Amino acid sequence: MPYDLGATARLTAQCRDPGGTLTTASTAVVTVTLPDATTATPAVTNTGTGLYRADYVTVQPGRHTVRWVFTTPAHAYADSFDVREAALPTVLSLADAKELLKKTGQDDDARVRFWLDATTRAVEYFVGPVIVRQVVEDHHVGVVAALALHRTPAVSLVSVAALLSGGTSYDVDTLNLDGAKGIVTRKDGGLLVGPLRATYRAGRPVISPNIPAAAQVILQHLWRTQTGEGRPQRGTSDYDVTEPIPGLGYAIPNRAVQMMNPDDQGPGMA
Repeated sequence: MPYDLGATARLTAQCRDPGGTLTTASTAVVTVTLPDATTATPAVTNTGTGLYRADYVTVQPGRHTVRWVFTTPAHAYADSFDVREAALPTVLSLADAKELLKKTGQDDDARVRFWLDATTRAVEYFVGPVIVRQVVEDHHVGVVAALALHRTPAVSLVSVAALLSGGTSYDVDTLNLDGAKGIVTRKDGGLLVGPLRATYRAGRPVISPNIPAAAQVILQHLWRTQTGEGRPQRGTSDYDVTEPIPGLGYAIPNRAVQMMNPDDQGPGMA
């Protein structure tokens, strides 16, 4: 399961000789490759015959790869782990999700958070960003009357800057933002000259009840179908689902889609 940013990832490995017997190596090195391609080599502790451990404090969100290399005997082992964003945007809180799934202890917290992440992605596939967070995107345009942001609803502009040296950057106070449509124009009616990097905040400052209600239906469905726990609610069918959602890989109940309103993209209005 993913680690929270700043948490310690405990990495473990075993060293075995060519015959498969656990053997203490003369040297053991573990290399962690971060999402930005930089590397770290945390200290390694030999915890028993052929058993090794290293603790790595996470500093970047995203996929990390891990490679262990041993000598005498020669052995290697590769692995990976994920790190969440600093401010994890989820439609439901962990407490609300646990109450819904009737989980009282902490043993299932990691699994609940995993499927809560998947639930949020499913909801945002239909309604756009829900939890407000900052988005940075590049627009490879020439001279245009308007810039169309990719993530809507957009709440506010942070900056619109030139991608090329010598290009034109724009003070956000001189720009109009249609948050529902994500359209950026100049207040003086002039043209925008690209390519440009737009930084803005997207999401809904106020979330209407239908969105978390749909999220509850999706979370219950994913938990039941992917973990095998729980039973379908009376009057529902596991077959009454959508096609698998692109980028998610899971189908969700059609009734959850009906509870959401993808046509209403206004901040705080859906």
